[in-house]
Amino acid sequence: MQKFKNLAFVLVTVVLMTSCSEYQTVLNKGLNADRYKLAVEMYEKKEYKKAITLFEKIMGPYANKPQMERIQFMISDSYYQTENYSMASYYFTRFITNYPQSTKVQEAAYLSAKSYYLSAPVYSRDQEDTYKALSAYQNFIDAYPNSELIEEANKDYNELIRKLEFKDFEVARQYYHTENYNAAIQAFENFNEDHLGSIYKEDALYYSFKSAYQLGMKSILSKKVDRLDNAILSFKKFEKTFPESDKLKELSQMEARLQEELTKTKELLATISENN
Repeated sequence: MQKFKNLAFVLVTVVLMTSCSEYQTVLNKGLNADRYKLAVEMYEKKEYKKAITLFEKIMGPYANKPQMERIQFMISDSYYQTENYSMASYYFTRFITNYPQSTKVQEAAYLSAKSYYLSAPVYSRDQEDTYKALSAYQNFIDAYPNSELIEEANKDYNELIRKLEFKDFEVARQYYHTENYNAAIQAFENFNEDHLGSIYKEDALYYSFKSAYQLGMKSILSKKVDRLDNAILSFKKFEKTFPESDKLKELSQMEARLQEELTKTKELLATISENN
């Protein structure tokens, strides 16, 4: 039994070495036709890295030949399967441009968007690929509204929108936490204008009011009345928009303090005016 195991191991080793030797020979010294044939074989065997190396070798020689349509799709997919999404999106985009009538163009359009989606970074980093993914998904959704992939495309698209919303929300909230209340108020105002219907709208109005509250309560006397009035208006807006919010009790107590401070401030200003 041990002899059979050893023999089997030797045979497998020989096959692997022969296969590797054949691959290297074709890669380095083979005709382009042989490279194309082996590249397709590697692709179909899901040996995508080997397929990519071969495809890259023959991209130039096959540039104007009928096989190029197939080559461009397979190298795009090979990069996608090896999780090199930046290269995948690049090649899929080229494929869509070069072969708009291809039977594979719908799949390529989806995978191009998916590649940008998968390479998009976390919200705190530059969002260039996120915007590219949104554009690619929008193009796919517009072009193929009845595609079996449309549900997945819409899900990914909405997820990307939420990420951009959260990025803008976090920027505004950072102003609040660093006590830059004027900037926070403006940032939250911009957020609500730019992201109508956002799931973060309640929190945006919440922090916008708290920023206005802090700005009013800590204001210099000459600007205090206006800022306290603005903070009270900010509370009214929150109350009207989210009358059932569980945050309303906290904010109502803060609004009561604003009213008290406003009364005291007006009395103080009246006294100063009388003495002058």
